[in-house]
Amino acid sequence: MPEQSLWAERAWIDGRWQSSVLFEIDAQGCWSAITPDVVTPPQHARRLAGPVLPALVDAHSHAFQRAFAGMSERRTTESDDFWSWRERMYQVALRISPEQMRAVAAQLYVELLRGGYTQVCEFHYLHHDSAGQAYPDPATMCWAVADAAQDAGIGMTLLPVLYQRAGFAQPALRADQRRFASTPDLVSALARAADTGGRARLNAGVAIHSLRAADPQSIRDLQRQVGDREMPIHIHISEQTGEVDDCFATHGSRPIAYLCQDFAPDARWQLVHATHASEREIDAVARCGAGIVICPATEANLGDGLSDLSAWLRADVPMAIGSDSHVVRNWPEELRWLEYGQRLALRKRNVAAAPGRQNATAARLFDAALLAGGQAAGHTRWGLVVGARADALVLDVQAPGQRGVPHEYQLDALVFAAGEPALKEVLVAGQVAMRDGRHANEQAIASRFEAAMADLWRVNH
Repeated sequence: MPEQSLWAERAWIDGRWQSSVLFEIDAQGCWSAITPDVVTPPQHARRLAGPVLPALVDAHSHAFQRAFAGMSERRTTESDDFWSWRERMYQVALRISPEQMRAVAAQLYVELLRGGYTQVCEFHYLHHDSAGQAYPDPATMCWAVADAAQDAGIGMTLLPVLYQRAGFAQPALRADQRRFASTPDLVSALARAADTGGRARLNAGVAIHSLRAADPQSIRDLQRQVGDREMPIHIHISEQTGEVDDCFATHGSRPIAYLCQDFAPDARWQLVHATHASEREIDAVARCGAGIVICPATEANLGDGLSDLSAWLRADVPMAIGSDSHVVRNWPEELRWLEYGQRLALRKRNVAAAPGRQNATAARLFDAALLAGGQAAGHTRWGLVVGARADALVLDVQAPGQRGVPHEYQLDALVFAAGEPALKEVLVAGQVAMRDGRHANEQAIASRFEAAMADLWRVNH
């Protein structure tokens, strides 16, 4: 008999709703069997209270920015853009302590669970203390976010970041970037520490902040240290037109073209944002097998611009989603933003749908994010498939936007007709992490978060 058995009237498997599904979970918290059309479940199986969806990966997170969400929405100068937002964000980055980081991140991760994510890729570049000095344990800030993930019960892919300079033509970091300083050796050491630290549901990859923030030789050094290990490699790229112009001025190529030409990315690579990409660059990414991570709500909040969604989908480039600066912390709204941005720009509807292949917009975006998210997190199996970690979402069919909706439209309604996802349960490794929107440690985590926020913003005011 399996360690645990669950039964659902419906579950989203292989891109469609399937009926009467029996799930079996092994002692390691992974799916050992998934069997549709089991009309009469065995007596030992627990009946789930609604239809089941696979959970998604939040493929791009800066946890400390949760302390800043909603606090940059005022303009006091003639213009405001990504670069001015960044100046204000640095003020938080320079102050936050390891204890405050853990408190802020734990609150964030509870919110991500409520939003339907069960794994987060933490793009982590706050390495040093506020003076820019190394902690006695260089992984101190890594442990802060990793322990926060343990507090919340979410899985984490920790991505320590290579960050060396302020720009293509600036060989050093600015003073307000001093906490970010790193080398290929430090990044590799932090990834090894995470992989061997003994924390449940924690794995590691590496990241390069951006082409502007790391010199070419250091990127190659990090590639050499990674070697042929199957671990994710993430990089911010082509988020801003200024970055594209500076890269072209320095290297004679646009950022994605330069990356593909000089660093030979492969399927382990995740190009975060990739907002400003030419058709030739999209083709180059498709040929090398890399994926992209789009963060629609953050890209809208920062005024980055719109990705060419149709071109990326036509090229079959893996496309995950991320919450990035955490102004939005649930995946249905991210997918809605992803589609609605295209509708506004193109004055068309159902841009992501592909009649004859997948005519449902929500399903096409969801399945793309599901498949690519597992890859971005370094999981060879992800979702409602045998061998994957037993993570799942149980929908509340009585929630606003779901009540009365025919079952074949429930995913559509979740993305396009609801607010935050109303979930009866969120399962991580077969265990209930969230029930009826409540987390077992929610009150204690919220109290620590409120105390950390009071301290952080008292300093500012």
